[in-house]
Amino acid sequence: MLDDLHINDFYRDAGRTLLALFNQFPAPATVYVEDIAGPDTPDEFGLHSPRHLACLGAISWLKQSGYIHFTQLVRQEAVEEAVLSHRGFLLLVGKNDAGESSAHRLNEAVRNGSSPQLQELMEGLMQRFAAL
Repeated sequence: MLDDLHINDFYRDAGRTLLALFNQFPAPATVYVEDIAGPDTPDEFGLHSPRHLACLGAISWLKQSGYIHFTQLVRQEAVEEAVLSHRGFLLLVGKNDAGESSAHRLNEAVRNGSSPQLQELMEGLMQRFAAL
């Protein structure tokens, strides 16, 4: 059995990033990697931890996949002028049959949900995003 911890971390980092930008929308914001992944512990050479770099990778992936926009990366520590894309915004304001927004469900899953619940929600959101 493969250890999917890195995938669980990806879903949590991606979800937290989307929520951070949703809560600031439409104003562009600086998103600090430590605010998403937690405190970093650089090594003796000042290199960021693998966990920090994985979170930065998730944020970059969100941009490359069209969920968010940002103007620049700041020394592997933050992204500047980050904002949800049009499709990213539509994804999060979309409602389910119970009338609950995707942003609300994502917030609940990030705060209180288990990894399988978060994975299921994020995969569902990604499928919806592809159909937008």
